[in-house]
Amino acid sequence: MNPRQMQQMAMKMQQQMAKIQDELKDTEVIGSAGSYVSVTANGQGDILAVKIDPQIVDPSDIDTLQDLVLTAVQDAATKAKALSESRMGAITGGMKIPGLF
Repeated sequence: MNPRQMQQMAMKMQQQMAKIQDELKDTEVIGSAGSYVSVTANGQGDILAVKIDPQIVDPSDIDTLQDLVLTAVQDAATKAKALSESRMGAITGGMKIPGLF
């Protein structure tokens, strides 16, 4: 492959990656801690919403609520990362490019 072909391939890959990044911005994943706490994030890992079942709110046990929220956030982040890696992996052939994921 000559350098011009490589440059064209790189530009095409860059355009495809930009398109996927835009799609990830509009794709939502939901992380949860049981049925008590759910966190919605987009495919880029931005947290969009947190929902807490009022039944789990106990002013004398804030530690449990905090643990549930943390678990749901971590679950949403893991799902967002997996979604991003899956979509980008189709373009990069599974290569992990630093700063991309």
